Amino acid sequence: MSEGALTDLKVLEFGNLVSAPYCGKLLADLGAEVIKIEEPGIGDEARNRGPFAQDIPGVERSGFFAYLNTNKLSITLNPRNALGKALFEELVRGSDILVENQPPRLMEELGLTYATLEKINPKLIMTSITPFGQTGPHKDYKAYELTTYNGCGYGFISTVCITEPVMPPVKAGGRQSEFGAAQAAAVATMCAVHVSDHLGTGQHIDVSIQEVMAGQYESAIQHWTLAENEMGGLTNPILQPMIPLECKDGWIFLMCVEEDQFDRMVEIMGNPEWAQNELFKDRFSRADYADALVPLLTEWTMQYTKDEVFKMCQAARVPVGPAYSSEDVVNSEHLAVRNYFVEMDHPEIGRTKYPGAPYRLSLTPWRIERHAPSLGEHNEEILCHRLDYTKEDLVEMKQVGVI
Repeated sequence: MSEGALTDLKVLEFGNLVSAPYCGKLLADLGAEVIKIEEPGIGDEARNRGPFAQDIPGVERSGFFAYLNTNKLSITLNPRNALGKALFEELVRGSDILVENQPPRLMEELGLTYATLEKINPKLIMTSITPFGQTGPHKDYKAYELTTYNGCGYGFISTVCITEPVMPPVKAGGRQSEFGAAQAAAVATMCAVHVSDHLGTGQHIDVSIQEVMAGQYESAIQHWTLAENEMGGLTNPILQPMIPLECKDGWIFLMCVEEDQFDRMVEIMGNPEWAQNELFKDRFSRADYADALVPLLTEWTMQYTKDEVFKMCQAARVPVGPAYSSEDVVNSEHLAVRNYFVEMDHPEIGRTKYPGAPYRLSLTPWRIERHAPSLGEHNEEILCHRLDYTKEDLVEMKQVGVI
């Protein structure tokens, strides 16, 4: 079996929930050794977030944690304790990368800033992922997904409006900004590895979730800087039909912004008489009378399933996308043919499916070889076998709250 692309990399992960753990997962699933540092007796906050197997909560039963932490080793460690900090520094000394998403002020209080750690390991690459970055007036602000998602402007382009161009900003489901920041952090980390391979130096990577998402904000920033125009949501008030339409079993999103696209859509529908109405003669008039157009289109789409509409429109070169639910994605024939999902046994959760590779390398493939670790599962392996502490030492450390 081929080795992973990152087999030789040694990574420490000191974080919670999504951004640092998902960045660590992206590295671990490509073969890097990732040692996850968790708070003694508590662990990563994700352990207490559902969904839980059989709907029974438990630190080893979270599907959320299980997905984000495949292929990792877990140790418990309290760096607030003097011995715990010394152990942390020993681990840093033998690592290539530290990925963390702790508040900047906390890392300063712990004495674990990059300025301190680079003295211990000059080749260390430290990737810090925070809501607003390591500097600036907001650097110490606490923030959750609602804050970062709307703090970059995404809320204003996430609305789906059909007849009203202005709607209140909203948030997409889940923690999309944190996943996006984790991907950017992984890319930046590998850039730093490349530099280190050539120059032999480490560096500090400052990843602001707000800035990552602002850079992915389509052309909305340019809309404002060039024309002082606030870009709207998923629909466009002057281009129609560009709308969600209900089907027999869900929704599709239709985007016929070119005249030939709308003409082909009308042909698929059997050239209904209403299509000749002057109200719908071009995309501008269709935008003006979108409230009249939507029911006419929906009357047709409601006769079919979303996949039936999708296939008919694909054949006619009409831009349509089915709005898949999680169930639709899990049962996707296309993803099944590509062997996207990975099934794995977990001692507490049982056998379940995990999302597969976000990219495919032909020579050094992505793979999940190990389920997410139990809390502190690898304390002995790391602290005894690598750092030469004894089992008796571990007992004492546990008694005083170090591990």
